Amino acid sequence: MTAETVQNLEVLAAQAQTLMSVFTKAGYDAVAPAIIQPADVFLDVIGENLRARTYVFTDQDGAELCLRPDITVPTCRLHLERHADPMTPARYCYNGPAFRFQPQGATAAHPREFRQAGIERFGDKSREAAEAETVSVILKGIEKVGFKDWTLKLGDLGLFSSVLDAAGLSPNWKKRLDDAFLRPLSFREALKGFATGVRGASSGVPDEVLSAMRRDDREASEAAVAVYLEEEAIELIGTRTLSDITEHLIGIAEDRKEKPLDNRAIDLIARYVGVSGSAITAGEKISALIKSAPNGSGYALETYDRRLALLANAGIDLDRVTFAAEFGRTLAYYTGFVFEVSAPSLDPKSPLAGGGRYDGLMRAAGSGADVPAVGAAIHSERLLAATGGKSP
Repeated sequence: MTAETVQNLEVLAAQAQTLMSVFTKAGYDAVAPAIIQPADVFLDVIGENLRARTYVFTDQDGAELCLRPDITVPTCRLHLERHADPMTPARYCYNGPAFRFQPQGATAAHPREFRQAGIERFGDKSREAAEAETVSVILKGIEKVGFKDWTLKLGDLGLFSSVLDAAGLSPNWKKRLDDAFLRPLSFREALKGFATGVRGASSGVPDEVLSAMRRDDREASEAAVAVYLEEEAIELIGTRTLSDITEHLIGIAEDRKEKPLDNRAIDLIARYVGVSGSAITAGEKISALIKSAPNGSGYALETYDRRLALLANAGIDLDRVTFAAEFGRTLAYYTGFVFEVSAPSLDPKSPLAGGGRYDGLMRAAGSGADVPAVGAAIHSERLLAATGGKSP
């Protein structure tokens, strides 16, 4: 171990102590969720991008396990273990390792093993207040460590959903666009396809199989897919399950019956996706767009404005805050407000911290219902790089 490595480990430890002090003083309970987790929970909720980057293995008892690719899901599971009622308000903070395969090779900004220092809070009824406080606590931690030259970018998957409602989309088109929105290039291609009436490719699946796909009879649909895979001697290889394949084919079958979007809807969505820049002026642009739509509603904009006001009241300089309509976190479990904190010295694809709202994740972790939830994590190695390796 080199002297530089030893020094970096010492600085990381000092940073972790400082961050955890900020979090606990803000009312968060320190926890240490297990590093080894059931694989099925993660593989169901984190999305295809990270699903393929999760280290999965089978133990001697045949249980499929994984090294946690993040600490949010383990914290959800810990909350369920502690509270019989998942709606019980609680706040947790943590600092520990997470693991992700890096297909382009491990680097200092994207190591296979990295540390996250983060906070998660459950059961808050005051949604925007919880979101603003989450951002505020994360920024206080970053500044306490000694880094002050940050910028903050906001997004809102819920606001995007409101725009789709205002555009008058069918449930099928709305779901497809919601799914594609997390992958900007796919989204732009999908929108272009909808404008010209192009349907999703069937990948050579016979018409008789697609005609058997029914969303209201999932069991029969999966049975039809299983028969087709067996007849064609196609094995389930990799991370795609029978359920995943069936869902994909149901979507293709529904697409074939769907009419193309009209030009007014396409124009509204395209203009919304193009909104970016100052968070203050972005709200004004979105308001004008939604109010011009036949199904427009001001509720989502009221939420947006209330959140900005709460951020300002927390002492955050809104001149350092931007909004990008197309910005969505890479983790598929986010359902609403999302944010990233960046440093000018680091690649834009390597944010210092990020997080957002994930109300549906607790259900995937074992709860019987959605639970209001919001959280964020700081990437410790990147914060180390941004501070020049100096102790707080």
